[in-house]
Amino acid sequence: MSDQVQTPRAPFGNFPTVRLALDASADLVTPVAAALRDWADREAARSVLWVDTDPEKADTAVFCAAYEAPPELSANCVVVAAKRGGETTLAGCLVLATTRLDVNQAVRKRLGARKASFAPMDTAVAGTGMEYGGITPLGLPAEWPLLVDEAVAAAPSVLVGSGARRGKLILPGWAVARLPGAEVVPGLAAAVEAV
Repeated sequence: MSDQVQTPRAPFGNFPTVRLALDASADLVTPVAAALRDWADREAARSVLWVDTDPEKADTAVFCAAYEAPPELSANCVVVAAKRGGETTLAGCLVLATTRLDVNQAVRKRLGARKASFAPMDTAVAGTGMEYGGITPLGLPAEWPLLVDEAVAAAPSVLVGSGARRGKLILPGWAVARLPGAEVVPGLAAAVEAV
């Protein structure tokens, strides 16, 4: 029997460094590290991997090419502002990178809003405590709804931001569905038509 600790392996892609996210708290922004530490579902928390990546390659298309990550297993966390009666509700929406979030119908109706739109960058950054281009569903404010497209929850594993432009998180779809406050929503996103 060996006393060596087994290094975790990413389920896809070619990443120079792969660690359990729980062991990478020094590389995570405060809200993400706290969310992992405090996640009541320890099985889900232990399933999250952190992979080191170049922040200059954070754009989805560039990233997927550089790290051999399949776009259909990459997910984007989008912050949406929903308005009704003078009140604005911010929400996180998680969709596959190969799809487009249905803000005007699915999100607006699910949040009971008169109008819904992508939140301005400064609002998203200030509200999450994360870097733009790295916003992740882990560590969003507890009062925000987190809408997850059913395709993300059904994926074997998905790659999401880490809260910073450097590094990404990989976690199973079932763990995404167990994130605090997450609601899996059928039809939240539609496939992007090829041009």
